Amino acid sequence: MRIKKVKIGIKSFEDFLEGAKDVMKRLEKGEKVKKQRGIYFENLKAFRKALTEKRLEMLHVIKEKHPQSIYELAKMLNRDIKNVTQDVEYLKQVGLVELKRTEEKRERIIPFVGYELIDLQIAV
Repeated sequence: MRIKKVKIGIKSFEDFLEGAKDVMKRLEKGEKVKKQRGIYFENLKAFRKALTEKRLEMLHVIKEKHPQSIYELAKMLNRDIKNVTQDVEYLKQVGLVELKRTEEKRERIIPFVGYELIDLQIAV
Protein backbone atom coordinates (compact mmCIF):
# COMPACT_ATOMS: atom_id res chain seq x y z
CA MET A 1 0.00 0.00 0.00
CA ARG A 2 1.33 3.41 -0.96
CA ILE A 3 1.05 6.03 1.77
CA LYS A 4 -0.32 9.30 0.49
CA LYS A 5 0.93 12.30 2.36
CA VAL A 6 0.19 15.98 2.35
CA LYS A 7 3.15 18.31 2.71
CA ILE A 8 2.80 21.26 5.06
CA GLY A 9 5.48 23.87 5.38
CA ILE A 10 6.25 27.19 6.93
CA LYS A 11 7.53 29.71 4.43
CA SER A 12 7.66 33.48 4.73
CA PHE A 13 5.94 35.57 2.11
CA GLU A 14 9.34 36.77 0.92
CA ASP A 15 10.55 33.18 0.48
CA PHE A 16 7.36 32.36 -1.39
CA LEU A 17 7.95 35.29 -3.77
CA GLU A 18 11.58 34.29 -4.32
CA GLY A 19 10.48 30.77 -5.21
CA ALA A 20 7.86 32.12 -7.62
CA LYS A 21 10.48 34.37 -9.29
CA ASP A 22 12.81 31.40 -9.70
CA VAL A 23 10.05 29.33 -11.32
CA MET A 24 9.18 32.19 -13.70
CA LYS A 25 12.82 32.59 -14.77
CA ARG A 26 13.17 28.87 -15.41
CA LEU A 27 9.96 28.80 -17.42
CA GLU A 28 11.12 31.78 -19.52
CA LYS A 29 14.32 29.85 -20.32
CA GLY A 30 12.19 26.92 -21.46
CA GLU A 31 13.22 24.66 -18.60
CA LYS A 32 10.84 22.14 -17.15
CA VAL A 33 9.68 22.90 -13.66
CA LYS A 34 8.59 20.13 -11.33
CA LYS A 35 5.14 20.77 -9.89
CA GLN A 36 5.27 21.11 -6.12
CA ARG A 37 2.21 20.52 -4.04
CA GLY A 38 1.78 21.51 -0.46
CA ILE A 39 0.15 23.79 2.01
CA TYR A 40 2.28 26.60 3.35
CA PHE A 41 1.82 28.91 6.30
CA GLU A 42 3.67 32.19 6.76
CA ASN A 43 4.83 31.38 10.29
CA LEU A 44 4.51 28.90 13.12
CA LYS A 45 1.76 30.96 14.76
CA ALA A 46 -0.43 30.67 11.63
CA PHE A 47 0.28 26.93 11.48
CA ARG A 48 -0.73 26.45 15.13
CA LYS A 49 -3.93 28.39 14.53
CA ALA A 50 -4.80 26.13 11.60
CA LEU A 51 -3.98 22.75 13.15
CA THR A 52 -5.28 22.85 16.69
CA GLU A 53 -5.64 19.72 18.79
CA LYS A 54 -9.37 19.60 18.04
CA ARG A 55 -8.82 19.93 14.29
CA LEU A 56 -6.16 17.21 14.30
CA GLU A 57 -8.56 14.98 16.23
CA MET A 58 -11.21 15.79 13.63
CA LEU A 59 -8.90 14.77 10.77
CA HIS A 60 -8.15 11.50 12.53
CA VAL A 61 -11.84 10.73 13.14
CA ILE A 62 -12.73 11.53 9.51
CA LYS A 63 -9.93 9.27 8.26
CA GLU A 64 -10.61 6.36 10.61
CA LYS A 65 -14.39 6.37 11.12
CA HIS A 66 -15.66 7.77 7.80
CA PRO A 67 -18.62 9.83 9.06
CA GLN A 68 -21.43 10.11 6.51
CA SER A 69 -22.33 13.70 7.40
CA ILE A 70 -21.12 16.73 9.35
CA TYR A 71 -23.82 15.97 11.92
CA GLU A 72 -22.49 12.43 12.40
CA LEU A 73 -18.95 13.80 12.72
CA ALA A 74 -20.09 16.26 15.41
CA LYS A 75 -21.72 13.39 17.34
CA MET A 76 -18.55 11.28 17.07
CA LEU A 77 -16.48 14.19 18.40
CA ASN A 78 -19.07 15.12 21.04
CA ARG A 79 -18.92 18.73 19.82
CA ASP A 80 -21.44 21.35 18.76
CA ILE A 81 -22.37 21.00 15.07
CA LYS A 82 -21.86 24.74 14.44
CA ASN A 83 -18.23 24.58 15.65
CA VAL A 84 -17.58 21.36 13.74
CA THR A 85 -19.02 22.89 10.56
CA GLN A 86 -16.76 25.93 10.94
CA ASP A 87 -13.69 23.75 11.50
CA VAL A 88 -14.51 21.52 8.53
CA GLU A 89 -14.98 24.57 6.28
CA TYR A 90 -11.65 26.01 7.45
CA LEU A 91 -9.83 22.72 6.87
CA LYS A 92 -11.41 22.56 3.41
CA GLN A 93 -10.15 26.08 2.63
CA VAL A 94 -6.57 25.18 3.54
CA GLY A 95 -6.80 21.92 1.57
CA LEU A 96 -6.81 19.33 4.35
CA VAL A 97 -10.41 18.11 3.95
CA GLU A 98 -12.50 17.38 0.87
CA LEU A 99 -16.29 17.53 0.93
CA LYS A 100 -18.59 15.28 -1.08
CA ARG A 101 -22.22 16.22 -1.55
CA THR A 102 -24.93 13.60 -1.88
CA GLU A 103 -28.60 13.99 -2.59
CA GLU A 104 -30.34 10.87 -1.41
CA LYS A 105 -33.41 11.81 0.63
CA ARG A 106 -31.87 15.17 1.41
CA GLU A 107 -28.52 16.78 0.74
CA ARG A 108 -25.66 15.60 2.93
CA ILE A 109 -22.10 16.81 3.06
CA ILE A 110 -19.61 14.03 3.68
CA PRO A 111 -16.12 15.02 4.88
CA PHE A 112 -13.23 13.06 3.40
CA VAL A 113 -9.48 12.89 4.09
CA GLY A 114 -7.53 11.43 1.17
CA TYR A 115 -4.12 11.01 2.76
CA GLU A 116 -2.50 8.94 5.52
CA LEU A 117 0.22 11.29 6.71
CA ILE A 118 0.95 14.98 7.23
CA ASP A 119 4.59 15.83 6.55
CA LEU A 120 5.58 19.07 8.33
CA GLN A 121 8.63 20.88 7.01
CA ILE A 122 10.13 23.92 8.71
CA ALA A 123 13.06 25.74 7.14
CA VAL A 124 15.78 26.86 9.53
